[in-house]
Amino acid sequence: MNRKLFRTALPLMGAVALAAVPAVTAQAAPAQATPCVQKVAVVNNSGFVLSWAATTRTGEQSPSTDDYPVNQTRTIDLTTTSFPEDTDLRPYVDAVAGTKNYGNRYVSYCDNGQTATYSVTGTTLDYSVTLLD
Repeated sequence: MNRKLFRTALPLMGAVALAAVPAVTAQAAPAQATPCVQKVAVVNNSGFVLSWAATTRTGEQSPSTDDYPVNQTRTIDLTTTSFPEDTDLRPYVDAVAGTKNYGNRYVSYCDNGQTATYSVTGTTLDYSVTLLD
C-alpha cells in the first residue's frame, strides 16, 4: 500500500471501527410515581365489604383498615406508617369472601397534606381498584 493511500484509508478505518462499537447508555433511575401524596383513600363503590392496606413496590404493608361496606371510604395517613417519604405505594384490597387485588397505579408518599383517591368497583371475584384523576 503506498503512503498516500494509507493516510487516506486510516481515518476511514477508524470511523468504521468506532461505528461498530455499540453505544452504551446509562439506565435511568426509576421515576417517582405521581401524584405525590400524604394520604390514600379508597372509596367502596363495589358490591361487597372490603378492607385494604397500603403496599410498597417491595411488598411492605401498612396495617389494614377495618372491614367497611358499600358507599363508605377509609383513609390511611402515611405519616402514621413506617414508610419513608418518596416511597411508591398503592392499595391492596381484600374483598370479604372474595379475592385480593392491587390498585392500578402507584402513588408516591410526600408529607404535603394531599390525598390520592381510589375507587373499588365490581364484585368479590372480579373487581378493579382505580386511581381517580
